[in-house]
Amino acid sequence: MAHIVFYEKPGCGGNARQKALLRAAHHTLDVRDLLRWPWSAESLLAFLAPLPVAEWFNRAAPAVKSSEVVPEALDAEAALALLLARPLLIRRPLMAVGEQRMVGFDISRVQAWVGLGPAAPAHGTPPEDCAAAEGNCGTSHHH
Repeated sequence: MAHIVFYEKPGCGGNARQKALLRAAHHTLDVRDLLRWPWSAESLLAFLAPLPVAEWFNRAAPAVKSSEVVPEALDAEAALALLLARPLLIRRPLMAVGEQRMVGFDISRVQAWVGLGPAAPAHGTPPEDCAAAEGNCGTSHHH
């Protein structure tokens, strides 16, 4: 059993499924709003720094889908500034257990990290980012 700080976009169906999996495995969650959290460069980098810059981004964000934002074209400094200014672009969820942190929700990685118990899917992942059809996950307006 772990106590997990879980940064989500409220109303996101993908994050809701992820929280349900964690709770089914008897983890306790401290759920926080990723979009309203007062991130600093340092606190956000604590999650993102181990990953390649392109993996910092929410691929389902409208600005990424439309190629307004091209994560592969950004260096770490530019990417960090953009994510701090527009938290909707941050890949979610961000999770922390003590000093350990994880970005995104890969079933096998979460299973190895904190354990998901028998309720977890054997392979595959619940969508990390919400399907556009679910709404509520990109922005409130589709172009």
